Amino acid sequence: MPRKAGSKMAKVLSHIKEKPYFNKGDFVLYHGDCINTLEQIPENSVDMVFADPPYLLSNGGFTCDGGKMVSVNKGKWDVSNGLKQDFEFHLSWINACKRVLKPGGTIWISGTYHSIYQCGFALQVEKFHILNDIAWFKPNASPNLSCRFFTASHETLIWARKDKKAKHMFNYKLMKNGDWPDDFIKKPNLQMRSVWSIYPPKRDEKKFGKHPTQKPIDLLVRIVLASTDKGDVVLDPFSGSATTGLAAILNNRKFIGVDLDRKYLDLSIKRFRNLNA
Repeated sequence: MPRKAGSKMAKVLSHIKEKPYFNKGDFVLYHGDCINTLEQIPENSVDMVFADPPYLLSNGGFTCDGGKMVSVNKGKWDVSNGLKQDFEFHLSWINACKRVLKPGGTIWISGTYHSIYQCGFALQVEKFHILNDIAWFKPNASPNLSCRFFTASHETLIWARKDKKAKHMFNYKLMKNGDWPDDFIKKPNLQMRSVWSIYPPKRDEKKFGKHPTQKPIDLLVRIVLASTDKGDVVLDPFSGSATTGLAAILNNRKFIGVDLDRKYLDLSIKRFRNLNA
């Protein structure tokens, strides 16, 4: 049975002094540094965090996108400050997320090899209990331009619980018996494995614009359904174009997103309004 939502969201928002950038029902966005917003959220009040932190790989190089050579530079927010400062950054936001998560609450972190190992180590430093690492396989991954490396065709997701002794939410039956038609790896009525085949964002997910590290709605829907109940509060400290928020709203969860860039907050609002329309 789903846990009663009550006034979860109202209680959380009542503690945040800064004015939301956008607030409509159960979909709330804040503009600024996520650490500042997280400091205002009550301890043990959030059910799940999904975080897609900067990969810190904007180094002047090139990659392939849609068959074209493009720069990997995404913005100042994605520039590395060196190993020590990069790790301290990951440690700081993970610590802030831990404080607001409920004891049985879980965090998902997405990344490539540029960032995910630092995040995994930071989770261990903060004494999270790692539950799984998921390999998100991209069937139509872009080729490697240099032809000197294997083609990068997956990202890694780490799923971890705040308190090792607490009980986390896992919708096992839905993951096992649900309908996942686009994932050729998932076999009907068998346990879902830790490798997921999901295509990157489809064209209609980018019709209002695109975030450079945008995740597909199918990926976030699966994560939200797997690890939350209806009425739960989902937080994304690097919300980007708010794919996490759309997945939450589509499945009757509540969403708080934070981002530094107004451009992507405005994109998030357009996507949310289109969802309602």
